[in-house]
Amino acid sequence: MLSARLAPALARRGIHYGWVMVALTFLVSLSSAGAMGILGALLLPLQRETGWDTGAISGALALRLLLFGLMAPFAAALLQRYGLRRIVLAALTLVVLGCLLSTQMTAPWQLWLCWGVLTGLGTGMTALVLGATVANRWFVQRRGLVLGMLTAANATGQLAFLPLAAWLAQTEGWRAAMMPGLAACALSGLLMGLLGRDHPSELGLNAYGETAAAIAPRPAAPAGNALRNAFAALSDAAGTRTFWILFATFLICGLSTNGLIQTHFIPLCSDFGMAEVEAASVLAMMGAFDFIGTILSGWLSDRYDNRKLLFWYYGLRGLSLLFLPMSSFSLYGLSLFAVFYGLDWIATVPPTVKLAGQAFGRERAPLVFGWVFTAHQLGAAVAALGAGLSRDALATYLPAFYLAGAACLVAALLALAIRRPRPAAVPAAA
Repeated sequence: MLSARLAPALARRGIHYGWVMVALTFLVSLSSAGAMGILGALLLPLQRETGWDTGAISGALALRLLLFGLMAPFAAALLQRYGLRRIVLAALTLVVLGCLLSTQMTAPWQLWLCWGVLTGLGTGMTALVLGATVANRWFVQRRGLVLGMLTAANATGQLAFLPLAAWLAQTEGWRAAMMPGLAACALSGLLMGLLGRDHPSELGLNAYGETAAAIAPRPAAPAGNALRNAFAALSDAAGTRTFWILFATFLICGLSTNGLIQTHFIPLCSDFGMAEVEAASVLAMMGAFDFIGTILSGWLSDRYDNRKLLFWYYGLRGLSLLFLPMSSFSLYGLSLFAVFYGLDWIATVPPTVKLAGQAFGRERAPLVFGWVFTAHQLGAAVAALGAGLSRDALATYLPAFYLAGAACLVAALLALAIRRPRPAAVPAAA
């Protein structure tokens, strides 16, 4: 295989193959998140073509976000059971299939099937749990930095394709706007199939930074089916205070990020007279600053108290959301919002994953984080649907933004209530 020949060549140059896995996972996360993220930019063009109301379309996007999160703990179990390459290829197939089928839809139930079920399941299998699995499996040192990079890929991918998608939607139609993201999914799937490996031991390597002289064997696949293993991890973790605080804060994280901003920011700006392409450009600016902020967050999470990092992240995000309605929705005001909010878009992930790893152990951490991430998408689904209903009933999105900002301030205080982590508080899976 190509990877078997590439790994020794890189080792002679002092490069661990774990960085190849980071690059492959980065591309997978970027492309699948991009294919999902552009759907928010297509809400208005689809509404103009079909006449479907905002609540109906928002409901499909809320279902996508809900399934995106509900898949997380099972994705972690599937990754342990069947390996990275198989699950990534299956996930990308679902994403591409859902988007392609949606180009022929003529009724709302088809929207819910294509944009809700298929893309929700597919992107849920390549979400943050994939990055957490790669970071925990391939790295001992620099794990926080790797988590930051892979988290940034997922969050930035949701925003990076938006300006191009908005322009294509206006000039060529909303169907054409999905094509760049789908092409990126196909390319990343091909590269993962050719170069991806499931565990360092397959290449005669230890994880990056592992000090043991002997090659650590690949852990045996967990006994039983993936569904049972996922629920076993939840049962163990649910008895701890740390799990429920991480669950609650991450629910608020989803409520205040992709469920609200990614889904409804462009229509919100449109309500205040800003063109859709300009609003999409502001979102892309958030993505650029998010890329910086999340990688920096990963670096910080290796060095500082992760509870205090979460306090600052949630607090600053809440203040930025409360500021948004006062920005006058000018390009200057929104650019200022984009800088501060973008730096904090999903910087919460590296400290949350680190706290989960410290509390629940290296092998069990991705499964537990999968359940925590489910809370994130529950919050996102509530925000996506609730903001759409607010727009239909009250002719404004602003109450949803005020509520999200206030919730973030609550999350900041909750983060400080996490006890100092004690490794292996939950026993590893048999």
